Amino acid sequence: MKKTKLAVWKFSSCDGCQLSLLDLEDELLEIAESVDISYFLEASSRLKRGPYDISIIEGSVSTFHDIERIKAIREKSKFLLAVGSCAVFGGVQALRNYTLPGEYPQIVYEHPEYLSALDASGPVSAHVKTDLELRGCPPNKRQILEVLTACLHNKKPDLSSGSVCLECKRKGIVCVMVSKGIPCLGPVTHAGCGALCPACDRGCYGCFGPKETPNTESLSAWISRELGMSREDVLRSFRHINCYALEFCLESIKHEPKN
Repeated sequence: MKKTKLAVWKFSSCDGCQLSLLDLEDELLEIAESVDISYFLEASSRLKRGPYDISIIEGSVSTFHDIERIKAIREKSKFLLAVGSCAVFGGVQALRNYTLPGEYPQIVYEHPEYLSALDASGPVSAHVKTDLELRGCPPNKRQILEVLTACLHNKKPDLSSGSVCLECKRKGIVCVMVSKGIPCLGPVTHAGCGALCPACDRGCYGCFGPKETPNTESLSAWISRELGMSREDVLRSFRHINCYALEFCLESIKHEPKN
């Protein structure tokens, strides 16, 4: 029986998404019976040439070389899966997209002239076609397993939808904003984490990015009026892990200092 060839690629990222895949442990061993892990430097130095049936991409496209690599990977991959906030939205490194080109390197590096990077950090989909995207920082490992299993059986994956608030409701978690006055992005954030932060009496940070048609304006008005958050704090709330996701980006711009 011919095995499905799987490749896992890293771009500009922290490796957390790849670790989520490795955290599957026993399940990954079962999948290995049907999958030939052909390229996965986080797990093995064994390398096999493409083409590949499934390519999993972690990380944002941040350099000129990244653009060349992602196009080459797309050409030799039947199915391309972008995994995590960096690959889907550009990641926390996309904060530099709100600054002047080269501003951060001038502050951080002694010799910024040695660097060669794009002016903006962007998602994989800005450069090539993606067949599916999994959100999260990191993504839910069960969702990764669901997608891989679905690909192996040629079916549509069953993934979470709605907002983090729905996950709170399902788990019986009392709203931290209403009961404790803790700012929370749960009403505008895509489900998938299992309401991890609210379950620990912390507000949602928006790790899974904006849900479908999020009412960010209403949430901003409420946390400003009822919780007394300043414009700067509201701006910082939306310029976090998924700062370059369209809806979060547009909302943050509304709260920039007025000249």
